[in-house]
Order: sequence, then C-alpha cells, then structure tokens
Amino acid sequence: MTAPAKSSRNDALQVNQKADEREHLATAKAIVAPDFRHGVTVSQIMKPQMGASDFAPGAGDYADAVQERANRAAEGDLAFASRMLAAQAVTLDTIFTEMARRMALNMGEYLGATETYGRIAMKAQAQSRAALEALAKLHQPREQTVRHVHVNEGGQAVIADQFHHHTGGQQNGQSADQPHAAGAGQSGECAALPSPDPLGDGVPISGGEREPALSNARREGQRSAER
Repeated sequence: MTAPAKSSRNDALQVNQKADEREHLATAKAIVAPDFRHGVTVSQIMKPQMGASDFAPGAGDYADAVQERANRAAEGDLAFASRMLAAQAVTLDTIFTEMARRMALNMGEYLGATETYGRIAMKAQAQSRAALEALAKLHQPREQTVRHVHVNEGGQAVIADQFHHHTGGQQNGQSADQPHAAGAGQSGECAALPSPDPLGDGVPISGGEREPALSNARREGQRSAER
C-alpha cells in the first residue's frame, strides 16, 4: 500500500481573469477579495506558532479556507458563526477570570496594578456577555411587522398588521400561520380607523347595505339643530 502523495504548500494568489479584462485589474480584484486578504492575515498570525513545519499551510491555503467558510455563510449556514461566537465567549471569560485573579493578588498593596487588571477584567467580561447575546440573537426567531393599508369607498383607511416570524438560517415564517395585530377580530377582520363622522360607521358599509331611513321625529330634530 503506497502512501498518499504529499501535497505542496499553496502560497500562490489565484486570479480569475475574464477574456476582455485587463490582467492588472483582475489581479487587483483578487487581492481586494476578502478571502485572500484575510488569508494573508491569518498566515502572518499563525507563522510564529507553525514555524517552518512541513505541515504549515501557505497564504493560499488559508485564503481557500476563509473562502469556504464565507461561501457557507452566504448560503445561510450559521454553524460557523455560532461556533465562533461560543468560542469567543469562552476565551473572553477566561481572560476575565485571569485578570480578576491578578487584580485580587495586588489588592491592598499595588493600587495601580489592581486598577489596570480590574479594568481589563471588566472589558473582557462585557465582551464575553456581548458574544453570548449575539449568539442568542442568532438562534432566536426574528419578527417582522408587515402593515397593509386598504382604502375603501368614502376615503376610510383600514390598517391591518401581520407579524411574520423568521427563524435563523434560510427558513422564513409563512404569513398564513401568523397572528394578526391586537384588536383584530377572531375571524381575521381588520380594525378600522376612527370615522371622521362620529355618527357614522367605523367600517364603510358595503354597496349591498344602506342606512335605514330617518324617522320624521329625528328629521325635525336635525332641522332644528341646523337653524
């Protein structure tokens, strides 16, 4: 059984050039792409840890890894973002406990060191909490309010609010399953705006229904009021 061929380190910049595109412009686009720039940054950061090891990836390898993660995120995969936020929260909490320990050791003797360690500890604690809040928000369903305005005969507007719940990822809530706004009827009727005529109906009367004729007594009362 033969061992698999040893792959070489990739330090090259991959440039995708169109047929009618200048070479320098295509190279510039490849350089400003986020995957390559972040790949180079990660390569420089990891170089002291990896050293000259044969297993040390090249800048191109890091760029490919960043591009793969970014493509998954663009498609709605939140797994990497979730793991990253959780790991950051743990690391920041570790910094908090270590700084708090050093602050406690300097209390009563070295006020300056106590203050410095305490300030770093509080910042790390706040950032850890922010990472956890972002993680919780990432997995909580999002609520979106869609307002529909219907203008009926007579100039009266009927407003209906519908709440659409969106969960994380690519799944969106269906409007048919969402509750209506507060004040809406059980049958899904929309709440009407106050009528400009206090004696009028809150909802415009449809064409098939008319107001009943006024009695003679009510007519006489209205004429007297007008005089």
